Amino acid sequence: MARVVKVFRTLRNHWKKSTFAVCVFSYGGYWLYGKRCDSVLRREACLLAREFGRQQIAPQERLRKATVILNPAACSGKANNLFEKNAAPILHLAGVEITIVKTDYEGQAKKLIELMEQTDMLIVAGGDGTLQEVITGLLRRPDQDTFSNTPIGFIPLGSHNSLSPSLHLLSDNKVRDITSATLSILKGETVPLDVLQIKGEKEQPVFALMGLRWGAFRDVAATISKYWYLGPLKTNAAHWFSTLREWPLVRDVSVSYLAPNLRPPDQPPQKPPRPNLLYRIIRRLKNYWNPPVEEPPKEEEPEQWEEQQLSTLELFIQTHNKNPVERRINDSLMICAEPSDLSVGEFITVGNKKAEDPTLFTKNSSKVEASACQLHLPEGAGGFYNIDNEEYEAMPVEVRLLPRKLRFFISAERREQLLSQMQ
Repeated sequence: MARVVKVFRTLRNHWKKSTFAVCVFSYGGYWLYGKRCDSVLRREACLLAREFGRQQIAPQERLRKATVILNPAACSGKANNLFEKNAAPILHLAGVEITIVKTDYEGQAKKLIELMEQTDMLIVAGGDGTLQEVITGLLRRPDQDTFSNTPIGFIPLGSHNSLSPSLHLLSDNKVRDITSATLSILKGETVPLDVLQIKGEKEQPVFALMGLRWGAFRDVAATISKYWYLGPLKTNAAHWFSTLREWPLVRDVSVSYLAPNLRPPDQPPQKPPRPNLLYRIIRRLKNYWNPPVEEPPKEEEPEQWEEQQLSTLELFIQTHNKNPVERRINDSLMICAEPSDLSVGEFITVGNKKAEDPTLFTKNSSKVEASACQLHLPEGAGGFYNIDNEEYEAMPVEVRLLPRKLRFFISAERREQLLSQMQ
C-alpha cells in the first residue's frame, strides 16, 4: 500500500511530466492500433485476391494484362508507397500481368496514353488531375473509338478523388478505400460514364468526367488553403474576406445550348434469326436483277441553339456521373446557375457546403438540361475554370456531351446502394 501511495505522490509532484507521458503513450497506442487495423485490411484483401489467382484458365487463354498509370506525386508524394503496399500485391496475387508507368511531371500522362499499346484494362492510380489527363490523352488518339472500349479502373490516391463516391463505398480509412477499389477491378463489374468534351477556339479539346465550374465560389475555394492558420475557421474566413474585397460577386455570362437527345435503350435489341439459305439466294438474285433505288441522302437539319443571358454567382456544367446507374430518359448535361441575390451570410453558408461537395446547389438555382452548350464570356472577364478540380484559364468554350463514352469498374456494393437510393 505504501508503494502505491508513493507512486501517486510522485505523479502528483511531477504532474507536467506525467501528463506529457500519458499523451505520448496514448498517441503511440492509437498509432499502433491503426497500423494493426491496416495490416488486417491488407491481409483480408490479399486472401480475396488469391482466390482469383487460383482460378484455372484454358491452355489457349492468357493472363489478363493491365496498364497502370501511376502518379507518384499524388497525395503529397505518398502515392507510390500507398500503391506498392496496398494495391500492387492484390493485383499480383490475382494473376494480373501489370505494367506500371509512372509520371514524372504534370501533363505527361496525356503523352504516355498516346503511345500506349492495346491492353485488357487500364488502371489510373492517382487523383482527379491524373484521371483527367488519362481520359484526355485517350480520347485525343486517332483510334480512340477502339481504345474507349477498354475498361478503366480508378484507384483513389490523390487529395481530390471526385469520381470515387460514384464507383466505390468510401470510408475514413485510406487503406480500405484503396483495397476495395482494387478488388472491384478484379471482380470486373463495369458501368458506362458520360464524358464532357470542352473545346476552346484554338486549343485541343479537354475531356472531363464530372464537370466545369466557374464563378465566385470556385475562386474562393482556391484561396481557402491560404488561411490554414485559422484551423476550422479558414473556410468561413476565406468567404468573408472575399466579400470585403468585392461585393456582389455576380458574373454575367451568355449561354447557348441545344436540347437534350432522347436516350436509346441501354440493352441492344436482339438480332433476328438468320433466314434459311434458299431465302437468302432468292433475295440476292432479286437484288441483282432489280437493284433497289438508292434514296438521296437527307439534308441535316441545322442545330437549333437557344441563348440565355445569366447573372449568377457560380455556373456549373456537370454530367450525371454522380449516380451512373440511374436510368434516364434523355442523354444530357446539366447547366446549373446559382442565384445572384444571395446575402453575405447566405454566401458564407452555401460556400461552406460547397467546399465539402461542389455539386450541391441551393433550392433557387436554375437548371437546364442540354446536349451541348456554349459559354460566351463578356469582354474583360478573367478568372479560371475548374475542370474536374483542375485549373484552366477562362475563355469562350463549347461543351458537348459524349454519352456513355467510357466504361469504369464499379463495386457491386456501391451499385446496390445507388439503386436503393433511387427507390
